[in-house]
Amino acid sequence: MNEISYLKRIFQAYYKQKKHEIPLVNLFNQREFGFIPWDKMVMIRHKHFNESEDFKNYLINNPPKHVYSSGTLYNNPGNPNMNEKGFLGCDFLIDIDVDHFFTPCKNYHDLWYCKDCDKSGKGMPPNKCPKCGKNKFQSISWICQDCLNVAKNEILKLVNDFLIPDFGIEENELKISFSGHRGYHLKIANEKIRTLSSSERREIVDYLTGDNISYDILGLDDLSSDLGLLDQNIGWSQKIIIRIKYLLRNYTNDVLVEILRQEKFGLNTEIIEYILNNKESFLKTLWNVKGLGFKTWHNFLEGIIKEVGAEIDKPVSIDIHRLIRYPGSLHGKTGFKVQQLSLKELEDFNPLDEKNHDIDPIIYFSEDENLKEYKVIEKVIPAIKIKGETFGPYKKDEIITIPHHIAVFLLCKEVVKMI
Repeated sequence: MNEISYLKRIFQAYYKQKKHEIPLVNLFNQREFGFIPWDKMVMIRHKHFNESEDFKNYLINNPPKHVYSSGTLYNNPGNPNMNEKGFLGCDFLIDIDVDHFFTPCKNYHDLWYCKDCDKSGKGMPPNKCPKCGKNKFQSISWICQDCLNVAKNEILKLVNDFLIPDFGIEENELKISFSGHRGYHLKIANEKIRTLSSSERREIVDYLTGDNISYDILGLDDLSSDLGLLDQNIGWSQKIIIRIKYLLRNYTNDVLVEILRQEKFGLNTEIIEYILNNKESFLKTLWNVKGLGFKTWHNFLEGIIKEVGAEIDKPVSIDIHRLIRYPGSLHGKTGFKVQQLSLKELEDFNPLDEKNHDIDPIIYFSEDENLKEYKVIEKVIPAIKIKGETFGPYKKDEIITIPHHIAVFLLCKEVVKMI
């Protein structure tokens, strides 16, 4: 039995065993479904199920590598012609995935290799190879508790700082899921938002991320003005104030230097030192700080805005025909479950070491000591810590003995083979 046949068989066993536990999304029969099979990475779209029983039987009889359903509602979701589906509206979808932004831990566990020479490195691939100048890379995107915490905190920030206070979204309208890999999905099931066009959704995205923010509206268009940022202002003005005060009051100078050195702030060493020496002036005025020009102040604000804004995959939220992973399905790159979560469950959720069995996405975990051998087929496999135990790093051609849940993860990652 080869690796694909094995994974397909154990995914099938999961769907058969957990058939009655797979949740039913709201307005189920108005949604389009999509599947990616194991034998080819081409999505089978425009599937429609009137009954949840038919959907679950499909998963058992045709166990896929990935399972999706639409955020969009249609009169005829199974019609392959998009213009004839009968668009009824679309939930607002948000995807937060650490693939799309930098986290410090990537410099330790993500790897890249140039396909045209032997150059390799850690972290996110460069724009071009520093050795040969080409831009074709093979990369390994890994996960750890740190980067998954960053993704979780982005969702919490989005909900608690934007969606609930600024948009009045009710908690019962928030459908949150761990994606099963490197992030979280959020679906907002709100009747008014469902009617929005792509361009109107783009405006919401700009607000959530801080893109295209207007300094005029914030009262920051004139250095001679005494208006500036006021505590009683709401929305982005208030968010900027809170973040500046938090940075200056809660971090030591050493940590502040590391933060302000980031490219997004655009500040040189001399300006950073000046800010550190004039913290009290900042906290007192938050505007028109003596010694800082307009351009420097704007650079500082740009960095603060990027700190405050949410890191979301913008095209996902703008698209009104997007599919998103189905809760309760399995992710074909990890073998982990796409785990649906309440806002309260999310706060303490740890996908790599979850203590609550009811929401644990690692469904193949077993304490059985019957370990099996596998051969490493990737140049390097970074270390992975799951259920409190670290496995790896491993090198190519190494024969490793690992428990079932680690084997499923590495087989899904296509970095080991069965022997």
